[in-house]
Amino acid sequence: MKPIRLISGFLTVGVWTLLSRIMGFVRDIMIAGYLGTGPVAQAFLIAFSLPNMFRRFFAEGAFNMAFVPMFSKKVESGDDPKAFAQDAFAFMAVALSVFSVVCILAMPWLVTAMASGFRGDERFDLAVLYGRIAFPYILLISLAALLSGVLNATGRFVAAAAAPVLLNVVFVAALLISTMGGADAPADAAQSTGAEWTGAHLAWAVPVGGVVQLALVWWAARRAGFGLRFGLPSWTPDLRKLFIIAGPAALAGGVVQINLLVGRQVASYFDGAVAWLSYADRLYQLPLGVVGIAIGVVLLPDLSRKLQAGDDVGGRDAFNRAAEFSLALTIPAAVALVVIPLPLVSVLFERGAFDSDDTAATALAVTVYGLGLPAFVMQKALQPVFFAREDTRRPFGYAVVAMGVNAVLAIGLSVYIGYIAAAIATTVAGWVMVWQLWRGSRTMGTAARFDARFKYRFWRIVFAALLMGGLLMVAVLLVGPALGIAGVRYGALAFVVVVGIAGYFALGQLLGAFRLSEFKSSLRRSGGMS
Repeated sequence: MKPIRLISGFLTVGVWTLLSRIMGFVRDIMIAGYLGTGPVAQAFLIAFSLPNMFRRFFAEGAFNMAFVPMFSKKVESGDDPKAFAQDAFAFMAVALSVFSVVCILAMPWLVTAMASGFRGDERFDLAVLYGRIAFPYILLISLAALLSGVLNATGRFVAAAAAPVLLNVVFVAALLISTMGGADAPADAAQSTGAEWTGAHLAWAVPVGGVVQLALVWWAARRAGFGLRFGLPSWTPDLRKLFIIAGPAALAGGVVQINLLVGRQVASYFDGAVAWLSYADRLYQLPLGVVGIAIGVVLLPDLSRKLQAGDDVGGRDAFNRAAEFSLALTIPAAVALVVIPLPLVSVLFERGAFDSDDTAATALAVTVYGLGLPAFVMQKALQPVFFAREDTRRPFGYAVVAMGVNAVLAIGLSVYIGYIAAAIATTVAGWVMVWQLWRGSRTMGTAARFDARFKYRFWRIVFAALLMGGLLMVAVLLVGPALGIAGVRYGALAFVVVVGIAGYFALGQLLGAFRLSEFKSSLRRSGGMS
């Protein structure tokens, strides 16, 4: 995959992920307006996070990190990739069906493990109920993730990237339907009966959304010649090798989720904090999803193919262009989250049951997460260097260290500074993980070394982003009063964002941080990718 086509792949995935995140914003804005940070909102957020956490361990974090390199090499060599994918699909379907039943029965213990601060109040019973409804999503979305890995490894990115959009469409539809059942306005829905009605609709939307996502990627995979089916798996040497590799990757690929788990546990002891951190997470997940997920999805199979072909020079170029492209978009996003968190949170979330105190608490978490955003994205660029070589043991060790740092800071600091300790710990652990991955990658040949072009552009990207931060502060001062006026504040925030984006790209072009022609040509090519 040539550099321009590689970036085109990033943009294809990124554009669809951006649309999904925008729909996710619509969903979360509606949840914040109807449920605020009350007990139903906190219970649903914990319930929804359970299948998502296991999904990132078993599917995106571990299984795919092991499956995609092996599958890509079989595609490259013509060694019956469909049979391998069929065995993996069948095994995952059976194993996760059993796992789902066990977890549904053990839901009270899972909720305690996720948010022990809920025990003894209404949040606990609601989280158990919503968790049991939502948990089958782990089976559906894990199978969808495997099929997405098949599509991505064969250069087909659109269906897999578009599937999450459907989940958020289902969520928004469920929220609209819930208002027809008696919760006519946010003020009504925030009352106990209306809120629980909305929470139940949201819980049922989770498995329904999973069915829709799985149907889309299964159809796309079938069209691509990989019509996988349910059945009893065959325990082959390749499948055994897959699970030997996937074991350590379960921790290495899901380290962010483990750290968030610790954070949720700490937050559950502070009223409203679970929701504050979740809404802040949504803001920094926008650039992380658009850039970081796109990098991971496209870079891993590309690196795997190049290493299979012995192309170390091509592998190094792919790694450097991925890191350069991701930082060119991530560093300015991080600066924006640090510089203008209050306007962002206020305009996007403050309405109905979500008040000014919630805005202030959420904005503080956004600032802290913003400081860690480049680290979270660089993990996505550095981990494929290891996984493409089927090396999951060293990232496993690095993850253990990062998790220890996270737990010590989150638990230790919470006594003194409250819920924000969880966000600080996540950010520090992210940077510790990146430092370890970078040091480890230097022993893996030329593929993980930064080249002259990356070094030349990196500092110019940082400088352009800092100058953009100054422009954002000026823009907020110019439209400050308008940011608090209903009906006008959306336009005012849009003005601030446009000033930041236009200013950054103009400054970046002027300083030599990047060439806009590269983005334009990649956008043109990404429009035709399938």
